[in-house]
Amino acid sequence: MSEPAPNQTGGSARMLLLGVFLIGVLLLALVMVLNLRDTLNAPAPTPTFAPTVQGIMPVNPPMPLTDFAFPASRGGTLGLSDLRGAYTLMFFGYTNCPDFCPLTMMEYRRIKERLGEDADAVNFVFVSVDPERDTPERLATYLARYDPAFIGLQGDDDTLERIAGEYGLQFERRYEDAGSTGNYPVDHTTQSYLIDAQGRLRAIFRYGTSVASMADHIQQLMAEDAA
Repeated sequence: MSEPAPNQTGGSARMLLLGVFLIGVLLLALVMVLNLRDTLNAPAPTPTFAPTVQGIMPVNPPMPLTDFAFPASRGGTLGLSDLRGAYTLMFFGYTNCPDFCPLTMMEYRRIKERLGEDADAVNFVFVSVDPERDTPERLATYLARYDPAFIGLQGDDDTLERIAGEYGLQFERRYEDAGSTGNYPVDHTTQSYLIDAQGRLRAIFRYGTSVASMADHIQQLMAEDAA
């Protein structure tokens, strides 16, 4: 078999090198496009919930919350966005609750006392998961036992279900256990939620967390945000 002419060999080599170079460029471009797509489509950082020994679960980074509005014990309608500019300590319950709710409201009163002047920058909010019985008027009467400045909100099922995932909120009215009195119990989440002045969830307090720990954590976050 005869050997190819020298100019033919050189031309073939150059064409081969050019082809390899073009393939490399195309592969590099494809990788860059895929990386850019992944960057643009990357989800926002997922907040982490890290329990501490005090029963406090800080939320990092702070989690923006969906706005909502309910009839309020103060009259009219009050939304989460209306509470911005101050911290909010929030609890979901119902006025016929025999244990968790009244004990939590008593703790809120003690937290407010412990905060001293800082309490002026904190809203204390009770959201009812029993709107059939907990009218704004009933909520106002109920909360006046603890502190007239506490805010009551009459939740509705559609909105409560819409925001439930952000709080890990669960509730169930047990109508079948009403008995002859008609006073049905409601199972519900017992945590308290700390929302900052920008409307973001900053911490979850498990039921039973000490008043001192909750008040100290609120003041710590207020100091950090003010720095």
